[in-house]
Amino acid sequence: NDLSTPVPEWGFPGLKEGDQWCLCALRWAEAADAGVAPPVVLESTNQSALDIIPLDVLEQFDYRRNMP
Repeated sequence: NDLSTPVPEWGFPGLKEGDQWCLCALRWAEAADAGVAPPVVLESTNQSALDIIPLDVLEQFDYRRNMP
């Protein structure tokens, strides 16, 4: 899904850098497999995501790793 493009008719302004968006673990895993997974806020990630994605994989995408 393209979440950066505004969709005014749905009242959706589009996401901008720094915005956060909830993504289900299955879709995130698909994105990771495709090499385009977004950063993860581990503190906001539901523990049940670990049923699908190993913690060491999530930790590789910790948003704090990519902060300047």
